[in-house]
Amino acid sequence: MALNIPGLVSLSVFFMLTLATGIWASWKSRKDQQNRNPTEMAMVGGRNIHVFIGLFTATATWVGGAYINSTAEIVYLPSKGLLWVQAPVGFALSLVIGGFFFVNPMRSKNYVTVMDPLQETYGNMMGTLLFIPPLLGEVFWFAAILASLGATMRVILDIGGSLAITISACTVILYTLLGGLYSVAYTDVIQMVFITLSLASAWICIPFALVNSATESIYYTATHQSYQDPWIGKIEKQYLGRWLDDFFYLVLGSIPWQTYFQRVLSAASTGQARLISYLSGLGCFAMAIPSVLIGAVAASTDWNQTSYGLPSPFERGESAMILPLVLEHLCPTYISITGLGAIAAAAMSSADSALLSTGSMFAHNIYRKILRKKASETEVLWAMRTSMLVFGAGAAGLAFYSSSVYDLWFLSGELVYALLFPQLCCALFAPSTNTYGSAAGFLVGLLLRLLAGEPALSIPPVIHYPACSLVNGTYSQLFPFKTFTVLLTLGTILAVSHLAKALFQNDLLPRSWDV
Repeated sequence: MALNIPGLVSLSVFFMLTLATGIWASWKSRKDQQNRNPTEMAMVGGRNIHVFIGLFTATATWVGGAYINSTAEIVYLPSKGLLWVQAPVGFALSLVIGGFFFVNPMRSKNYVTVMDPLQETYGNMMGTLLFIPPLLGEVFWFAAILASLGATMRVILDIGGSLAITISACTVILYTLLGGLYSVAYTDVIQMVFITLSLASAWICIPFALVNSATESIYYTATHQSYQDPWIGKIEKQYLGRWLDDFFYLVLGSIPWQTYFQRVLSAASTGQARLISYLSGLGCFAMAIPSVLIGAVAASTDWNQTSYGLPSPFERGESAMILPLVLEHLCPTYISITGLGAIAAAAMSSADSALLSTGSMFAHNIYRKILRKKASETEVLWAMRTSMLVFGAGAAGLAFYSSSVYDLWFLSGELVYALLFPQLCCALFAPSTNTYGSAAGFLVGLLLRLLAGEPALSIPPVIHYPACSLVNGTYSQLFPFKTFTVLLTLGTILAVSHLAKALFQNDLLPRSWDV
């Protein structure tokens, strides 16, 4: 395959336009910074982001490269299918629940990061422990996004994945360093326009793929076996527990992330923040539809009749790249180029959010509140920029180890669900909980999750939950253990907090131990 010159040129134009927008947004943020806190401007846009911009940036945060690619992949996989595509509905419900329950208590106290209520309730040191899971999650997420983008460019443009990763990382780091949330928000607008236009092209590409002589009717293959099992999929009874566990993980585990709260905390009012949350949920759902159709087309295609040939992408282990492969082999050249624009835009819109999130939490919650309590605003701002540079460079390095990065991202995301979600709920809605309960809950949640094992990282389970089965030498937990861990962590925080409170009130523990 030769180098795709038109695709390379169009992608270069996209990167330059994004960078120019980021630089312009940084100039705008400095102009609007008069009489405002500079670190608050960088972290939450001075709480003055317009609802239109907020809607674009909130939607763009979740509609990442992994979201678009994995939706098509799951529909295509013979063992999964449409019924296993949970992210669109899960993310949509997550944003609605976040807007309904979490926006008001977070905004009423003018919090800057998701860690603020945790540090306020449980103290700085406990807050530092709770900072570790989301930090790892954001860094691994950034790395996974870059790895996905690099693999896509390798398929369509025939350039080295390492080059694509390096260019993408440098672009994102540069404009995020310059303008903070303003740059992220305004570049998200450009990126969402690219995604929308490219997905419009994806709507155009679907007829090309459907009428391709190698493709059978997706209406027929939805329920009938043709080249592989029906793409509608099925949920067997023994896998229902896992399906529900994954669904609750997507719905509730997507809430306690700084990338989400940055958007709702930056809005001009609580009403606007809720509106942004609700509408972006609809946006996330809508953006998944073209990917679903492309996955269905891929499952209905005789790949032997295409330029791809046999074996099929599934048999070659390239299912993760099914969206760009459909664009490349079933559609005209210009469609594959615009499709690449969608994937690149989606990747960058999520990557910059992850980068800003890690920098904000480190500078505000670790550097300002623990390391340098008397630091000036300028010093905190530079600490934020330095941390973004370090975390961004580290994530770019990890992106070269794509398979392990994805596995680490999934595990760290599950740790955020198991550890951070119960802690955030208690800090906001059960203020009587204390540091002892938080520490006990953290320990219980961490142990339960790690002892359940992780097949992708070759970690065998110590706890064998009901329906745990051994398949091809690998244990599989079919019990909804992640949600069970969350409930047990929540119960531990409440129980130990009330026990500690009773012990102090009855003078069974010295008051000096009451932290």
